[in-house]
Amino acid sequence: MKETKECCCTHKTKERSEKESRDLINRLSRIEGQVRGIKKMVENNAYCTDVLIQVSAVNAALNSFNKELLSNHIRTCVAEDIREGKEETIDELVTTLQKLMR
Repeated sequence: MKETKECCCTHKTKERSEKESRDLINRLSRIEGQVRGIKKMVENNAYCTDVLIQVSAVNAALNSFNKELLSNHIRTCVAEDIREGKEETIDELVTTLQKLMR
């Protein structure tokens, strides 16, 4: 049987607390609703700038989601791996940050 840890770096999975999972899923559900709203705006021929403003709001919400997830990742997975001497986790974090900053 596979051992589970509170770290996402070993098996590329992460056991999250019920609160953390619920908070992340709630954020994603709100973003999903915003995207559906944008789709309806396009279907209803909404004015371009109104659609663009809503797209900007979704981008901001996704960026906020990323910041929260990254913060949790650093505080749990990365910190634990560094304490355990797994230096490759730093390279993984740097690569992830480079991808996020494109």
